[in-house]
Amino acid sequence: MNDQTPENPTSTSQPAPMAVRLNAVKPKATYILMGVIAVFYLLQVLSERYLGFDLLFLYLGKIQQPILAGQVWRLITPAFLHGSLLHLASNLYALYVLGLQLEGIYGHRRFLLLFFIAAFGGNVLSFVLTPAASLGASTAIFGLLAAEIIFVVQNKRFLGGRSRGLLFNLIFILLLNLSIGFNPALNIDYFGHLG
Repeated sequence: MNDQTPENPTSTSQPAPMAVRLNAVKPKATYILMGVIAVFYLLQVLSERYLGFDLLFLYLGKIQQPILAGQVWRLITPAFLHGSLLHLASNLYALYVLGLQLEGIYGHRRFLLLFFIAAFGGNVLSFVLTPAASLGASTAIFGLLAAEIIFVVQNKRFLGGRSRGLLFNLIFILLLNLSIGFNPALNIDYFGHLG
């Protein structure tokens, strides 16, 4: 029998699971978001140093009264602001790790859309449930983390044996970060994370 004979198209055997191609595109949107967030933080630091207050937070932070007065951009723009270098570094690292995977899966535009929808959703829930002012990309980061968990769950068959380990790690990271939010000394916007 010839080894180059095509397989019988009426065969009842199941096709082998396809490998999911992660990182199919370069994470340009992730890098751009990281750069913009870093520039915003630099501007925050400079305004505090030279003006004595954080001008960007004053005009872009999640603050109840201005939002009630119609400044709805404040439900997205806090994702570009950070309260400290550690806050910035942890969010940039999480954005980098999640962006490498998710932008490769969804592409640039859908990844950016996911980032902005997650930031908006987190800030809306925070706005509704707490009058406290807040800032940070954690609202978007938690949304990206949830999106990756959903992706793994929906693609268990294609991910094969890797899915269990991936899912365990993602859920562990999610639960660990949510539990850190319960510490009142850290002044974390827990509702923003949940949103």
